[in-house]
Amino acid sequence: MKSSAMKHVIAGTAGHIDHGKTALVRALTGTDTDRLKEEKQRGISIDLGFAHLDLSNNLRIGFVDVPGHERFIKNMLAGVGGIDLVLFVIAADESIKPQTREHFDICRLLHIPRGMVVLTKSDLVDQDILELVRLEVDEFVRGSFLESAPVIPVSSVKGTGLDELRDELARLAGEVHEKDASRHFRLPIDRAFSMRGFGTVVTGTLISGHVKPEQEVELFPARRRLRVRGVQTHGATVPRASAGQRTAVNLSGIEPAELARGMTLAEAGRFAATQQIDCVFDLLPSAKPLKNRAPVHLHIGSAEAGATIRPLGSTQPLSPGSRSYVRLALKEPLQILPGDRFIVRMFSPVITIGGGTVLDISPPRRSSADRMRVLED
Repeated sequence: MKSSAMKHVIAGTAGHIDHGKTALVRALTGTDTDRLKEEKQRGISIDLGFAHLDLSNNLRIGFVDVPGHERFIKNMLAGVGGIDLVLFVIAADESIKPQTREHFDICRLLHIPRGMVVLTKSDLVDQDILELVRLEVDEFVRGSFLESAPVIPVSSVKGTGLDELRDELARLAGEVHEKDASRHFRLPIDRAFSMRGFGTVVTGTLISGHVKPEQEVELFPARRRLRVRGVQTHGATVPRASAGQRTAVNLSGIEPAELARGMTLAEAGRFAATQQIDCVFDLLPSAKPLKNRAPVHLHIGSAEAGATIRPLGSTQPLSPGSRSYVRLALKEPLQILPGDRFIVRMFSPVITIGGGTVLDISPPRRSSADRMRVLED
């Protein structure tokens, strides 16, 4: 780290496949976030990619580059939850496509607070087409968190627009409040691997608290105590990593095969795992009515779990566009806290249908009507 005053901000990409998200991050940072052999061979992003950019001596932007293909939405969801702002990417030569819409729904449901629209491949269209795409984008984001956001045409190949984009990144980063490092440590794991000379390493976006070498941590849902050997941020060894940073933690006493995306590292003895949560839930207007006890995919933090969803106070299906109190029964325990936001996807077809906010991680066994009155209060 360059100084103790360095501010860390996490920016995520979002948008349709082949709209130039990875090329944009590479043009900004010089880092190719496609690290897998299959990604190189197919020319598409399959998993999460990571890079960083120092915009000044005291501002570092960490990028989470997400895949755009519909088959890899679950990978996208594992990375987008901890971001501070989004670079919403739309290719000028294609405009709005299906995964543009789904990624946009996900960003809104997760309450991502700020961002910008980046019109990539602007060198491939003439000015009239570019203005037409701008109008389509204005209509698309109307009434959302991006309604007043800048729309910046760029060419990752020619470099046009990148200076304006960096300036806008710095401005948006200035709006991001520092996260509270005094809260208890939580790190949803998005990667686990072995590094020569170090051993087992996990990475993730540190969402609360801080972590340092020799600290005892707890792995969820296994409830296993582990010791931290070392900590890195963006490839540099540091004495401590704090909330809001992309963080790598070197662990002793465990093998990479025992770890997986979706697990959580947390401060030892402070948290519990749960399989039932009461929530406020928004069903998208584009979704079909959702039946009582419908099976769904729950995405929360970096985790994915099967669940059933039950309206509180009613046995009737949830109506498209409605906001309701619901109980989610998970098929496996997860480390969750009130205030955590989540996405719900159907089993078949596998599409995003809604999302919400956790209210209670240990709901009592009482009648649905009584429980709903408590939540409303």
